[in-house]
Order: sequence, then C-alpha cells, then structure tokens
Amino acid sequence: MADSMDIDDSLYSRQRYVLGDSAMQQMAQSAVFLSGMGALGVEIGTPLHSFFCAVTLHDCKRCEVWDLGTNFFIREEDVHSQKKRVEAVHSRVAELNPYVQVNVFAIGDTSSFRPFAHGGIFRLVKTPKTFKFEMMEQQLCDPRLLTPDFSKPEVPLQLHTIMLALDAFLEQHARLPNIGQFCTLIYIVTSCCAHLQTSVCINQELVRCVSRCARGCLSPLAAAVGGIASQEVLKALTGKFSPLQQWFYLDVVEVVQPLQYLPAEEFAPRGDRYDALRACIGESMCLKLHKFRVFMVGCGAIGCEMLKNLALLGVGLSRYSGEICVTDPDLIEKSNLNRQFLFRPQHIQKPKSTTAAAATLEINPEMQIDAHLNKVCPATEDIYSDAFFSHLNLVVTALDNVEARRYVDSRSVSNQKALLDSGTMGTKGHTEIIVPFLTESYNSHRDPPEEEIPFCTLKSFPAVIEHTIQWARDKFESAFSHKPSMYNMFWQSHSSAQDVLQRMMAGESMEGAFQVIKLLSRRPTHLDHCLALARLKFDKYFKRKALQLLHSFPLDTRLKDGSKSHVKQRNLKMSFSSIRHFSFVVSAARLFADIYNIPYSEEKLTYEAVSSVLAELEVPEYRPAEKHIETDETVKKPDQVKMTVSSEEEREAISQLQEAINSNFVTPERLCMTPLFFEKDDDTNGHMDFVASASALRAQMYAIEAVDRLQTKRIAGKIIPAIATSTAAVAGLVSLELIKVAGGYGFELFKNCFFNLAIPVMVLTETAQVKRTQIRDDISFSIWDRWTIFGHEDFTLSDFMSAVREEYGIEPTMVVHGVKMLYVPVMPGHNKRLKLTMHKLIKPSAGRKYVDLTVSFAPEVDGDEDLPGPPVRYYFSRESKSGEKA
Repeated sequence: MADSMDIDDSLYSRQRYVLGDSAMQQMAQSAVFLSGMGALGVEIGTPLHSFFCAVTLHDCKRCEVWDLGTNFFIREEDVHSQKKRVEAVHSRVAELNPYVQVNVFAIGDTSSFRPFAHGGIFRLVKTPKTFKFEMMEQQLCDPRLLTPDFSKPEVPLQLHTIMLALDAFLEQHARLPNIGQFCTLIYIVTSCCAHLQTSVCINQELVRCVSRCARGCLSPLAAAVGGIASQEVLKALTGKFSPLQQWFYLDVVEVVQPLQYLPAEEFAPRGDRYDALRACIGESMCLKLHKFRVFMVGCGAIGCEMLKNLALLGVGLSRYSGEICVTDPDLIEKSNLNRQFLFRPQHIQKPKSTTAAAATLEINPEMQIDAHLNKVCPATEDIYSDAFFSHLNLVVTALDNVEARRYVDSRSVSNQKALLDSGTMGTKGHTEIIVPFLTESYNSHRDPPEEEIPFCTLKSFPAVIEHTIQWARDKFESAFSHKPSMYNMFWQSHSSAQDVLQRMMAGESMEGAFQVIKLLSRRPTHLDHCLALARLKFDKYFKRKALQLLHSFPLDTRLKDGSKSHVKQRNLKMSFSSIRHFSFVVSAARLFADIYNIPYSEEKLTYEAVSSVLAELEVPEYRPAEKHIETDETVKKPDQVKMTVSSEEEREAISQLQEAINSNFVTPERLCMTPLFFEKDDDTNGHMDFVASASALRAQMYAIEAVDRLQTKRIAGKIIPAIATSTAAVAGLVSLELIKVAGGYGFELFKNCFFNLAIPVMVLTETAQVKRTQIRDDISFSIWDRWTIFGHEDFTLSDFMSAVREEYGIEPTMVVHGVKMLYVPVMPGHNKRLKLTMHKLIKPSAGRKYVDLTVSFAPEVDGDEDLPGPPVRYYFSRESKSGEKA
C-alpha cells in the first residue's frame, strides 16, 4: 500500500470488508519489526504482508535441514549454501505484495562494545548486495520480468514474445509492420512462442494493437521508459540502488485499444509533425488534443517535462483555438538547471513560466501558451475565477506542496474539471488521475500531519543530527526574524518611547514591552559590538547550556519514568583555531549587523581583525542557576511574548528605557530593525553559514555524528530530494492519461501509478472510484454533484426552500453560506428570515452572479439527524448563468 490513502480495491477488497477503511489506512502508515524467522516467525510474518507499509525481518541463525519441515520459505539449496534464514526468507516474503517494503535487519559485531546500560538509538546501515544476471541469449528464452500492472499479470510475457516477433519482422522486411500486416505478425509471434521455456497464451488483440502502432510513437511513453532506463544507467555507473532484474515492459494498451476499429485513414500519415502520434491514436484524437485548453499550475521540474510532452502531443494549438495557460511565481535558480531542462544558465533569475513558455514554443511553434506569474490561491480568485475555469478542458498540477494541491483540487472539483496530479521525492513518484463523476479527488484522502520534534528534545536532549539542525534553524528564526519583526510591530503600534515609558510607569502592562526594551538597551551600534554579541552567544549556546544541564541532571539523576539521566554532553571552550568556532562567531556577527542595519566590510571579518577585537572581551564566568529543565515530550514551546514578567523585570525594563531616552539613544532609526528570512540558496548571505556551524557545534556537544553542509542545507531547507529520472517518468505517465481524458474514456481505462526506481518497483492501479452518499433510496450525491436554483430580485428564502423541494424532492432544514447561518429553525428569529429576499440575506458583492450554499435536509424518521447534501448553487438571476463570476 505504497500510497497509504489510496487503497487498491482490486487487491484489498475482501480485507476492507473485514477491517474497514479507517483501520486499513492506519495500518498503511505503520511499520513492523519481526525478530525470529523460525516456524512461528514465518507464520507471523506471512500475513503481515497484507497489512503494513514496511516489515523489517531479523534472524541470526543459518538454514538447517530441520527448517525444511517447519519453514515453507526455505529450500534445500538454502540449507546446502548455509544461507542465513532471514536472507532465504526475505526475497520470498517480498514477492507476496509489491506494496509492502520488506527489509532485513542485522546486528554487526558488538564484541568490542561495553556492556549495555540503557537507552540507545538504532541507525539503518545499508550493506552491499551482489546481483547476478543471466546472459541475453538465455534471457530471451526464459525472461525474468517485472510486472507493473497486477490486473494483467500475463501481459509482460506476451509483450516479450511480441517484441521478439517485431525484431524478426524487422529483420525479414527491413521495416516495421503496418495496419494490414496483423496476420503476418501473428504467424511470427506463434513461431516465437515455440522458443520460450514458459508457455504463453497469444493475445490477438494485443498483437493487433502492436501491429497497428509499431511504426508510430507515443512520446509520453518514451519519456516514461526513458526515465526508468536512465535510472538503470546511473545504477550501473554508481553501484547505488538495486538494478532491474532483468526485463521491464510498460504498455499503455488502454490508450489505443478503444481506437482499434476506426477506419485505416484515421492513422494514415499526412506528412506533418504528428504522423508518429497519428499512427497510434488517429487523426480525430489528434484534433481533440489540438483543441484542448489546459491550465497548468507550477512550472518547475515536472512542469518543464509536461510542457515538452504537451508540445510533442500538439496540445493547445493556436489555429484550433486551443491553449496552454501556465502560471508560476518563482524565478529560476541555479539548482533548477540540472533537472528543469527547458532552462539554461542565462535564464537564472528570470521567471520560470515565461522562460519555459518561450522554450516550449521552440519545440512546437504552433502552440498557444499564456504564461502568468501568479500563485493560484484564494487571493487570485478574481483572476482564476469560475469563468476562467469554465473555458478549460483540464487542470494539471506540477506543484511541490500539499496545501497548494488541495486548493487547486477544490477549485477543480467545484468547477467539475478533470485534474492530473503527479509528484516525486527522490527516486519515488506517483500519478493520480481525477475525473469528474468517475473518481475520488485529491482531497478525498489525507496524509497524517508531520510529527514535530518535541520541544524538550530540541532544547535539551537532542539525539540525532536532525534535532541539532532544527535547533539551529529555530535559533536563526528567533534571533534574526521573529525578534526583529516583533520589535518593529511594537514600535509601529506605539507613538513614542516616552509614551511607552509613561504608560509602564503608570502600571500598565504592555505585551512584548519587556523583550523589546531589552533589545533596545542592548542594541549594538558598531560591528565590534556585533562580534562581541556573537562571542557571548557562543558561550551561552555551547558552554553555559551544557554546564547548566549537567548541573540540573547529574549522571545519577532519576527521571520521571524512573530511568537514570544519560546526558552525554560536553561544553565547548572557544578556540579561534577551530574553523567551526570562528565560522559561528563571524556568521552570527554578520547577521546581527544585518538586522541592526550596521554597515561593515569583509576586511573587518578576517581572522586577524576578529581575533583582535575579541581578545579584549571579558566573558563572564558561569554560575549555575536553579532552573527547571523540561523533560515532558508533550509540552509545547512557550510563547515568549505572552510569558508573565515579574515586577522586578518590569522595574528593570522601565529603568533601561528611561536611561535610553535620557542618553538620547532613542532615535527613529534605532526603533527599527530589519528582519531576515531564511534563504538557503544564497551562499553570500551567511544564513547557511550560521545554521551549519551552529548545528555542527551542538552535535559536537552531544557527541552526535555531524553531516556536511550539503546535508545540513537539505534538512534545514526542507529540500525535497529530486532527480530528473523520476521527473521524466511521472510526467510521461501523466501525459498518457491526458490522452484518455481528451478521449472521454471510461473509468476502467484510467490508471494511477506509484513507483520507486531505486528498488525498482512500479505499480499501476485503477483509480479510486467516486463514492456516493445516499440521502434517500432515490436520492444520492457525490463530491462532483451540484444542485442549481435560479432566483430573481424578489426571490425570498422561503421561495428558495420551496424551489429546492420542488426541484429535488427533499425538504431543506438548514441553509448556510460560508460561516454564516442563513436559516436554522431552532435559532431565535430565524423563522422571520423566510420572508427576506436572498439578496438581502447574502449581501453579495458587486458583480457576483451566484453563491454556493450548504443545505441540510429533513430525515425520513423524526428524531434522526439532518441529512447532508451537495452544494446548492444559487443564481441571483437566470441571466447570471451566461456570465458566471465566483
């Protein structure tokens, strides 16, 4: 169940009846560790392949003759070769279900370690694996095949046979077959079957499809196969990931099969750029693609590949009034160039959408492309209105975040438009096809929220490098973004420092005043002050915190759960001979100078200059404090602004502000700071210098293995791993589904896909069929349904409810517009609203033609809960329908 929220009903229908979808989805997010591969272990492990997303197996014993009578996965050759039981079982368990990842866990030599005390962390260590391949000659007769679509497991071997026949035909005739040579190809296929070690049933319809399309080319299919093949090249060169063993056939018969019996003229060449495509899908389908109007949101890696595929398919040609509208607000960065192939070095810092549009027109000048620089979000609904959507045939998402996908999906469903979604993460990829009235939508399933690192772990007890990197990011956000923003907002909200002082002296409690005055009183005015501040931060973060923690938690301290404290930490003594120490101080000083608007030159940040300044700085001695250090993982980070301030701290703040005013330190310039916003890709701004050095130093404190700058950047910037092979594959697969949408194909012909090119595995499944909610025996609705009521200027709420009852045969009981309850019978005064006009109740903005209302309906039995229904679109006049505006 690779996509945990998309349950493959063809595989899991019986299990769903027993467990229900909620339990199935919960298990699809779970992983299991199973130790022991004896008789009992293997009997436990076998059913697990039906439930969880990952199963990790562990066993240290080797296969014995005994196991042959108790473990049905162990063979005689395993005993003779003295295989470990887990190695013998692993591949056979993995074969049971392609959705379940099966791992092997092994413990290395621990003889040199000290006796175990308590606690500890497991780390996954990937061990090399040797793969053996048979020669081509042997594999031609007895191929090892990967099956991508388990609804037709016989097809890979059939395709293998047909491909052998095509090769023979090409050798005999020096060309590929055409439409009229089906019988010849069938004869060659039959003769090829005789040379195979496994008997194969000849699929005449499949042979017919191949004979007709053999001389053509579906460019998206080439893109998908090209992505897969190029990944195999990388594996061969690098030895990374598991190679394909040994054959992989990808067919999209569902695209061409419905076109089998069209006249031969449909597929005849016409001497233009679309002849190869026409040979596969015919002239009529080509014309549909030419007329297609597509809205693509996002123009990054997947977007570039999609535009290339659309260009080769001839989608959105100007002479047929077709169009591609593409929008992306981002500019091209250097990191984009290695996988967003429409961009070149000279395009850096230019808009992605307009640049990609220009490059696409070089591929196919006949296209009509309208490039925008907008986000698609509630703020741009005046641009991407329902009127805009009404002219579209299809929406394509090429996005890199879930929330944007959810919004575009909601707009597509609201406007009853098909949506093609795809995404990648490293070598993994998925495609999801959403078709009005046939399938579920993207919003029909939700992934669980990402788990946050507990506050106490980040603050005091990091265990892995991700904790130290997140801590460093938090320090950046707090010191260089949040505090300057809070500082500016405070002084923008208050007329003057004198006014603040008077109000505080009068006893008024002012939110944030203590923190803001503290920043003002300690505000540096020179780079030397910034260096001193950075040096003191080093002492605070990497020495004092360590000493305080060890003071609060001596090694023999008992924690709340009764276990002993195991604080493995050491304080760091500042040394300019350490590159990490120097890098932290310099990067922090630069950032302090930036937020306080202090000019500086790089020559002031050399080793000699910094050492000279800090040599005279006195660093206060550490004195332990009686502080509470949080150990409860459920406790959230406190809001510093809203924390209670003691009376002593208030008096100190008043004194500090009074002193600043009296010394003329308070000026308009000093009541303003410049917040910084973390930018990982600009190596000149010092942001990553600070995070990388701070994270590495904290890792050193806690004896955590550090990572290099590149890995720190990936984790700190939450960069999603990406590779061009996966991008090409998903874009090719989703473009093939576009042809089906254009052709108006039935539900059973659409395919979703999940793949992981590293393993490699590819799973093609049917799309999730749309669910219908039954209101009554004769009334039901799905997410795609929308009821419509036309009103007029004097149309009352009572008229609306009567119209719904007469039109749809069910009594409305409650009417809601957004968050406003228009009519709830139990609410005081709501019955009087029945006489009010809909226009007066809703108060639409100027030019608004309609609103979507949420209506509940009366249950069949008194006392039952009200029944849900589809959105009811109310038009303020019948003429509104022609000029819709959301």
